[in-house]
Parts: sequence; C-alpha cells; structure tokens
Amino acid sequence: MASYYFLLFVLVTAFALSEADDNKLCTYFYSDSCPKLLSIVNRGVIKAIRNEARIGASLLRLHFHDCFVNGCDGSILLDDTNSFVGEKTAAPNNNSARGFDVIDDIKANVEKACPSTVSCADILALAARDSVVNLGGPSWEVGLGRRDSITASRADANRYIPGPFLNLDKLKENFAKQGLSEKDLVALSGAHTIGLTRCSLFRPHIYNDSNIDPSFAKSLQSKCPRTGNDNVYQPFDFQTPTHFDNLYYKHLLAKKGLVHSDQELFNGNPTTDKLVQKYANDNEEFFEAFAEGMVKMSNLNPLTGSKGQIRINCRKNN
Repeated sequence: MASYYFLLFVLVTAFALSEADDNKLCTYFYSDSCPKLLSIVNRGVIKAIRNEARIGASLLRLHFHDCFVNGCDGSILLDDTNSFVGEKTAAPNNNSARGFDVIDDIKANVEKACPSTVSCADILALAARDSVVNLGGPSWEVGLGRRDSITASRADANRYIPGPFLNLDKLKENFAKQGLSEKDLVALSGAHTIGLTRCSLFRPHIYNDSNIDPSFAKSLQSKCPRTGNDNVYQPFDFQTPTHFDNLYYKHLLAKKGLVHSDQELFNGNPTTDKLVQKYANDNEEFFEAFAEGMVKMSNLNPLTGSKGQIRINCRKNN
C-alpha cells in the first residue's frame, strides 16, 4: 500500500511540474519545429525599417498595446467579427496603430517555412525586440511559446492601455494593474525615444500645462493650433526620432516632453524624477532597465499549452 501511495505521489508531482512547464515561455521553444524563425522575423523587420524607419516604433507599440489588454496574446491583430468588436478601433489604436501589414508579411513567410507552428503573438514579440535592436537599442531574450487569442475586446483596450493625458498617479496605477513597477513605468516610457504622435494628443500639453519649456511649447503651437491640424505628427524625440537612445529623458529634464503623460515622469515626484535623471545620465542604465521591463511585459498572461490557437492568418481565427 505504501508503494502505491508513493507511486501516486510521483505521478501527481510529475503532472504538476508538466503543467507548470506548459505555462512557461522559453527562448528555444521553436528550435526544432521552426529553426529559421528568428532569422525570418529579423529579415522582415529590417526590410520594413529600410522602407520606413518609423515602422520600428509602430511594431514596438503594437506589442505594448497587445500585452496591456488581457496579456500578450495577439488579440490586437484580430479584425472585427460578428461575435466581437476588436481592439483596432479602440481610442488608443484607432487610426494610429499600424504595422499590421508587416506582421502579415512576416507571418506568411513563417507559414511557408513551418506551417501552423508559430503564433502571431510570438511573431509580434520578436518583431518588437528586433525593431528596437535595428534602431540602435538593447536586445533581450524573448520567451516563446505563446498561443493566439480567439477573441479581442475594444472595451478592454480602452480601459487598460495608458493614454497621453494621464497624470502620474493614474500611470502608476495602470502599470501596477499589470504587475509592473514605477521603474518599469519610467523605463518602458523610454520607448518614446522613437516614433511620432498626433497634434490632437499633444495639444493639451502645449496649451494648458505649466511644466513645459515656453519656447518649446511655442514652437509646437505654430504646427498644432488650438483647432485644426489634428493629424499633424511630431516626433517624441525631436533630435533622433528614428534612433533608440536616452535623449527622451534629457528632453524631460529640459521640460520638453511632447505629451502630458511623458512630462509627468519628471514633475516633482522623488522616485520617478530620480529614475529620469539616472537614465538621462547613463544610456546603459536605461538600456538595461528597458530590456528588463520588456521581458516582464512580454510575459504578461500568455496563452500556453492547449489554450487559444495558432492562427494561420493573424487577422482572423482559423
């Protein structure tokens, strides 16, 4: 009888460990089933950036907006269906989220190499990393093994994706809901060292806020009047908008953050002010913190094991 219970214990323990492993991501997940995956994704990203440098920021943003809505599950890539309204038309994404065609092209090439094997969520995570690297930023180990969501939620996208008008307390609350710290908030906001945003999103900051350099505000007001020109774009980092570096933080120290939520990171809070100063003074510190934050964010509630599916077309379920 004792041996029976011992055997039962061993079986239960082994099952528990296998279940735990099923829920973990690992960098070598596709090493046997799709050995050319990393090179295929990187080639696709390089091609897209050579065609338009701005697309690197767009791919990074897609991954961010995907992960903040019920985990990194590729839900942002889904088009609307009869059963749900997707995330593409949510306020943070509508007419601004882009790069879907790049992911489509990469996915098509991956499907040729290894059909029905690699999730769209994993491709998006890799494309975000490769975008940063190819624009001069840090690299990090991307855990793989995600599966794709079969649904999406515009309501949750509106609820969870942090917006440019949030104050610091709301930003910290938003990140904390995802299990991300104040350090992660400041480091990941450094993604704004690349990319552009619209007049309608920075207008309140340049006309209504006091924590902005007056000459900087005036220069932006000439391009973004109080009414009109809503879709005129300006770079977050006006000096090196397609190079991943720490100038974003230097601009915050000079009160030249483009949107309200950015400048909130350096606006009198001892913790975030200190982090902004640290990253402004040490590019390597920023790179290290950004990479750590991306690893944490990329591991938010992935679908693994038998959950979800491996979409053949990233825009729709199989």
